[in-house]
Amino acid sequence: MTPQACHALPLPENVVDLARTERAWNGVRLAVTDFQCAGPVVHRLGTRDATCLSTVLEEVGGRCVPLLRKNQRSPVDYVPRHMTLVPAGMEVWGHADDLRFARDASLHFDAGQLEDRLGIRIDVGERQAPRLCFSDDHAWTLVRLLAAAVDDPDPSAQLYGDGLVTAIAAKLFSPPGERGRSAGAGLAPWQLRRVIARMDDQLPERVELAELAGLTGLSQSHFSKAFKASTGLAPYRWQLDARIRRAQSLLLDGNAALEQVAEATGFADAVHFGRTFRKFVGTSPAAWRNDRKH
Repeated sequence: MTPQACHALPLPENVVDLARTERAWNGVRLAVTDFQCAGPVVHRLGTRDATCLSTVLEEVGGRCVPLLRKNQRSPVDYVPRHMTLVPAGMEVWGHADDLRFARDASLHFDAGQLEDRLGIRIDVGERQAPRLCFSDDHAWTLVRLLAAAVDDPDPSAQLYGDGLVTAIAAKLFSPPGERGRSAGAGLAPWQLRRVIARMDDQLPERVELAELAGLTGLSQSHFSKAFKASTGLAPYRWQLDARIRRAQSLLLDGNAALEQVAEATGFADAVHFGRTFRKFVGTSPAAWRNDRKH
């Protein structure tokens, strides 16, 4: 799904400006919302048709807390870097006494999509009550990384986001005995060959984690762990590394301009290409080519 930025949205009381960017990975919708505020704020969390994880990434001038009723105090104590999980159709409200700025990242999980795509089943009986203001540093960090990629047009952002969403969903909804379970051995040789061949064929275009996992007959979570056990790299990192290696070949094969090499390897422009190349290789593309041609 192409990232979508939304600016003309109805504003809750005392919210002077609101900007939202949305994107979906693995059938899970992410909405990153920036609130510019001037005073007490109350707004609804969650949706009617999906379980929602609301994550407060930034809060300035006030403390955001969840409410079960608009005009009642929060039933839980505030904790920093907190998250709130709201079952589909339930009304839960976000509140702050004197907020100036806040950034919220909300993930919307459809139960059917989770089971079909990720093999994760939400136990409806266990998810009738919300989880208010809970702290989980690992999950919070995963959501923050996903939010940072919401408007990244790079092809490797697809696998990157797919992997993050899979990890977040597994952490939230997998049975306790399965959370954090090691994948054990890596992929079988035939599985690894099939996956790498598909990734090579797709370069530099994006590829979804579901497609790669389907080639091996594994769940996305199991595949991601097994692929890393076999290669030492997460799937998105392997794809990005392969694009850099292809760029190196193009740099040495001829005198193509950096803009041409960037386009051929799926980067938005020469600046994006140069920044990523330097991060991986430790020097600029031009300097790397010059060092190897003299």
